[in-house]
Amino acid sequence: MMGLASALGSGARAIVPTHPGFDGAPRPERFARIDDLVLAYLALIDALGLKRVVLVGNSVGGWIAAEMALRKSPRIAGVVLLNATGIDTGSIDRPIVDPMKVPLPALLGMSFHDPKRFAVPPSSPEAAAVRAENQRTLRAYASEAFDPTLCARLEAMSTPTLVVWGESDRIVDLEYGRRYAKSIPGSRFETVPEAGHFPHIERREETVRLVSAFAATL
Repeated sequence: MMGLASALGSGARAIVPTHPGFDGAPRPERFARIDDLVLAYLALIDALGLKRVVLVGNSVGGWIAAEMALRKSPRIAGVVLLNATGIDTGSIDRPIVDPMKVPLPALLGMSFHDPKRFAVPPSSPEAAAVRAENQRTLRAYASEAFDPTLCARLEAMSTPTLVVWGESDRIVDLEYGRRYAKSIPGSRFETVPEAGHFPHIERREETVRLVSAFAATL
């Protein structure tokens, strides 16, 4: 998300927290659920005295952003969900891909429209170890691939929301993205062609355009 944050930061203040337990950061024992991150980031927003915050989250980060918005903090002005996870697919015949059960080469191939260009494996044994630890930490926060209550709870979201979806995502597909958007009253749904699970990487300029245009309406 750093590249996206840098691009958005040219016209606004961008803050990119590192989840406790990721990228070598310690994870206190009390951080064991998505809700623990949600409450911590809401407290951070309060502590920094931020106003008119636009949350931007990708994948599990989108799940966290949606949960934050459901707490209805007056400091949050809008939410952008980029190929977010957290809801069910609506059908037991369409399971969500479990990244812990898919070999890395296959997972990278499912994540990008153009894997040959963007699916870069860890550059060293140390980088591979960090990635593996990140995945273990993610499993600690989200022991299941989704929260079975979230889709229904999204009906109560009143924060303006933009749902952006890379059309080539094979982890949570376009139909899943539409389900996410339909679950949030008044949300806008925008697709990004030639992008997979990480549209802010494959199509950064288009993603920045969508986020910036949305933020300008708030």
